Amino acid sequence: MDEMKNYLIVVDMQKDFVDGILGTPEARAIVNNVAARIRSFDGEVLYTLDTHQENYLETQEGARLPVVHCVENTEGWQLDETVRAALEHRGVLDEVHGVKKDTFGSRELPERIKALSAGEERLSFTLIGVCTDMCVISNAMVLKAFFPEALIFVDGRCCAGVTPERHQQALETMRYCQMEVLGA
Repeated sequence: MDEMKNYLIVVDMQKDFVDGILGTPEARAIVNNVAARIRSFDGEVLYTLDTHQENYLETQEGARLPVVHCVENTEGWQLDETVRAALEHRGVLDEVHGVKKDTFGSRELPERIKALSAGEERLSFTLIGVCTDMCVISNAMVLKAFFPEALIFVDGRCCAGVTPERHQQALETMRYCQMEVLGA
């Protein structure tokens, strides 16, 4: 039997979500855990970048969350420095492993994984990052839809929600959707 191909998906560990306009103490608290997980992961590492444009407030998301954030090429769009260093250490700070996304869940991520996995059908995904209750859960659901037989793990020690309560609610929802929650 073929060996399983493992992917770590680092979701939106950008300055605006860590210590910027939408940052939280919980997001700041997971940075070192995220960096350690990136460095020690046995498999392929990919990361997403929440990416908006100057017209963000004119979008549906902008109308419902009127806080301009992660505008491409701004300081807040950049990766947290500690996370960036860990990705650099792994040699994955590039356009192959980084996936820009303009909404909560990435439409491009499954296609990127299909290309990288070269037809391998035994896949596992471990998701970490922010926000558990928005982008982490959305990307987990996208991966479950595209790869229904893949094992999906979410490491609660390496995730932070908008609030601690919403973080826990999102982890519980992912458990119900046949994902394994680690460390929470």
